[in-house]
Amino acid sequence: MLLTNDAAVIKDGIENLQNVDKNVIEEYLDALIPKVLNFALSVVLAALLYVIGQRVIGFVRKILRRSLERRDVDIGVRQFLDSVVKWLLYLFLCLMILTIFGITTASVVAVLGSAGLTLGLALQGSLANFAGGVLILLLKPFHVGDYIIAHSTGNEGTVKEISAFYTKILTFDNRTVMIPNGKLADGAITNVTGQQTRRVDLLVDISYDADIRKAKELIAGLVADDPRILPEEETDIFVSELGESSVKLGCRFWVNTDDYWGTRWDMLERIKYTFDGHGIEIPYQKLDVQVQEPGSAHERNAQDKK
Repeated sequence: MLLTNDAAVIKDGIENLQNVDKNVIEEYLDALIPKVLNFALSVVLAALLYVIGQRVIGFVRKILRRSLERRDVDIGVRQFLDSVVKWLLYLFLCLMILTIFGITTASVVAVLGSAGLTLGLALQGSLANFAGGVLILLLKPFHVGDYIIAHSTGNEGTVKEISAFYTKILTFDNRTVMIPNGKLADGAITNVTGQQTRRVDLLVDISYDADIRKAKELIAGLVADDPRILPEEETDIFVSELGESSVKLGCRFWVNTDDYWGTRWDMLERIKYTFDGHGIEIPYQKLDVQVQEPGSAHERNAQDKK
């Protein structure tokens, strides 16, 4: 009889424990389901806000670009402001998305403030590039469309875009190079196309036996016949140096910057053909080789002894 009572007690205990477990699980599920639904709703709202925000940002940037174009603002300034506005608007959009998940703007600002030193050290390169972009726009060492040589990086090409952090250039062989604005602002830059005109400097060697006056007259005729050479600018044809094996003639004239390389290459080719046609030698290094027959030196020494 005692065993029967103990079994009943154990059975009642197991049933009560199962009921407790069921109640705990039901309560947990009842509390979890609304949280899951709220989180799923937040994700949907965040995705919807991001899509709408992207369209709004594109619309605002489009209005900004049109407004700057109507005011005839420099294209580099337009690109820089467009890049800055883009980053600021996306930052604002991210803050709005965080508020959907219950993260307040004040909390974000507080975290950024407390981590300001760390962020400053981590982003010092980006901040330097941003400051460099501002200096480029203020000092205007080059504009979009100019051909520049960045001596600090060894890159050169045509400037295609000046953004908030990088300047995009296109090289002669059609490669796109992104140069940090900080390096451009701190380093030496050569703006090849910064001026409308450019001087061409040529050096040509002629033989000491050649007629210098005739050679200078031929070069002067070639300069006068080329329509790309600016007649209003000064042209100089002179003896630059008396070398060890040649006379160096110099020629300087001015052309429009866009015509620089074409005129230079054509003029060198025409000088070569013209000098060949008039018997003016352009000297080059020569090596005379004398071949002696075997034993000839020994025979000469024997004859000398006799």
